[in-house]
Amino acid sequence: MSFENLNLIQPILKALADERYTTPTPIQEQAIPVILQQKDLIGCAQTGTGKTAAFAVPILQLLYPQRNTGKKTYRHIKSLILTPTRELALQIADSFSVYGQHTGLTNTVVFGGVSQRNQEDKLRFGVDVLIATPGRLLDLMNQKIIGLEHVQIFVLDEADRMLDMGFIHDIKKVLVKLPVRRQTLLFSATMPREIISLANSMLNSPTKIVVTPDEPTVDAIQQRVYFVSKQNKKELLVDVLKDKSIDSALVFTRTKHGADHVTRILNKAKIRASAIHGNKSQNARQHALDSFKKKEIRVLVATDIAARGIDIDELSHVINYEIPNIPETYIHRIGRTGRAGQNGIALSFCDAEEKAYLKDIQKLISFTIPVVNDHGYDLLESEKSVVTPFEKVQVKRSSKPSKPAESGKPVQKPKKKWFGRGR
Repeated sequence: MSFENLNLIQPILKALADERYTTPTPIQEQAIPVILQQKDLIGCAQTGTGKTAAFAVPILQLLYPQRNTGKKTYRHIKSLILTPTRELALQIADSFSVYGQHTGLTNTVVFGGVSQRNQEDKLRFGVDVLIATPGRLLDLMNQKIIGLEHVQIFVLDEADRMLDMGFIHDIKKVLVKLPVRRQTLLFSATMPREIISLANSMLNSPTKIVVTPDEPTVDAIQQRVYFVSKQNKKELLVDVLKDKSIDSALVFTRTKHGADHVTRILNKAKIRASAIHGNKSQNARQHALDSFKKKEIRVLVATDIAARGIDIDELSHVINYEIPNIPETYIHRIGRTGRAGQNGIALSFCDAEEKAYLKDIQKLISFTIPVVNDHGYDLLESEKSVVTPFEKVQVKRSSKPSKPAESGKPVQKPKKKWFGRGR
């Protein structure tokens, strides 16, 4: 199927063609027709599957007949997109600008951590689409700078992260200010019980779309796990990143403090790195992200929440410095590499205390992740007995050898350190 089969208007098709987008992803193919019918929708799909375009494209089409050609006429906010992080808000705004470049519709983004003056200036004559994080939106609403009484389409994006970050009360405050008669779209990477409850309270007979790939992880991603003592992870990371074939690496930690600590270790080892997390100012976060995209630094160290909204097509490696305690989070993390037809490599450092997390991940992905041996930072003898043998992990299908990007041959037991590409 092509985008032309979705009955999209010419201005949007032209914008998609300009970006060389021809074939919709599964979530786009299923969601766009439903949204164009002005039905409420629940969309559940993994990170990197094109959820933003799945709602941005049909929203632009629905609002197109209402575009305002008068330069001085005030524009009421007709669509509100609520999202958890500043990075994601900026990415969504960029998407609306790209897909709507030939429509005459306007959008802007508001988020905290920066002065609101520039945001006020952009809102002075109104906008058609507003992308916002909850805190700054409520601040501007309380100051009577933003009104939501004309909103026709409301989108709650990354709903699971919204709840994880404690935004449920802010969401409810926004909901009571929206018109009762509206179209509501909820998108989430996971669908826990709390999300289902929230959806039931805010949507009207929604269509539910769940896009689940045959295999939860992408075939293009090579996965490896290192058993390593917790105290030796920093030395292992430095050694791994000494491999010059690693063009770029996104390193995940569980905490903000951990992200800063790892960044200091890497910079001390003369490996250019920056951290990105919620305690960083907006300018610092954007500077770090821009430097990473421009390859001025090789490594970006991030927490899971801060990493939402990071979209880099040519990311060669994801490194789980700490194993996530939620199996689905592992899928979201490694899904940031291997995009746009590129090969990707996901490395995970597992200490004795994280063995249960790794076991849960392997059950979820139905795959026993190959182990890297002889890397010089093995578990202590007292820790080895704690780790569950991987041959006892129950999986739904047999493990298959992963194929290195260069050789195309099954991986054999390495004779020396394996740090990424090649052997």
